[in-house]
Amino acid sequence: MNDLAPPAFSTTAGFADARIEDGQLQSLLQARYRDELAVSTEWNGTLDVLLSHRSVRAYLPNALPWDTLEILVAAAQSAASSSNLQAWSVIAVENKERKARLAALAGNQQHIIQAPLLLVWLIDLSRLSKLAEARGQASGGLDYTDSFLLGAVDASLAAQNAVVALESLGLGSVYIGAIRNKPLEVAAELGLPPHVFALFGLVVGKPDPNSPTSVKPRLPQDAVLLREQYEWGETQLRAVAAYDQRVRNFQREQGLQEQDWTVQAGNRVQDAKSLNGRDVLREALRTRGFELK
Repeated sequence: MNDLAPPAFSTTAGFADARIEDGQLQSLLQARYRDELAVSTEWNGTLDVLLSHRSVRAYLPNALPWDTLEILVAAAQSAASSSNLQAWSVIAVENKERKARLAALAGNQQHIIQAPLLLVWLIDLSRLSKLAEARGQASGGLDYTDSFLLGAVDASLAAQNAVVALESLGLGSVYIGAIRNKPLEVAAELGLPPHVFALFGLVVGKPDPNSPTSVKPRLPQDAVLLREQYEWGETQLRAVAAYDQRVRNFQREQGLQEQDWTVQAGNRVQDAKSLNGRDVLREALRTRGFELK
């Protein structure tokens, strides 16, 4: 195994401007896993964008090109949708004062304010309910947990399509899961009707070249790729132990406090307090009109 630091990648050149070079795909895989991965597939631009993904938390104040939002939504709507129900919507927030209020509700993350655009992705069962009501038709199926999950899956697929699109345009982003910390307050700020829930936010902007970001290593495939049936054993334990060391190497390179990933993950799911307010999410969903039968 090879834990040497991979070549540096800069967001400033734009993810779409990578040059085709011998070993480009291997270089991208090395950055993602900090280890060799035997593949014979040739590099292409789509793989470059996907494997080069990194979260960006420092942005230039520049406004986005006028048609960026429409292109991102078109990419989002090109994602798969269960039964073509398209049970999601997205709110584009550009107003500085509203972004500041949402940032305060989402753990005071300053990049929400700094970036020119915040997209709030919604599970939207209201549209289907209203359309059924207009036809005099019942919509009791929307009260079941599967409909909520369907909306969550649809919104997530759509958002990730938008991320791939924006990175191909040289932009950066970071997901804001903390939009769920105070769901009722977020709903009030965004004027959400019943049966609509803010699932997560997505900050979008031009990465600040003075604060470059690096590709964060992920778990080895031995920890996540299972064949035929689920298993948990020595293979997975060895993979996670190797990952702990790679995460520490990454943290050292970034000047971050070193801590095993297993410790970080364990702390994040330790108890209700570690959920940062999301331990009362079921009650909040009921308040928002989701029956979850």
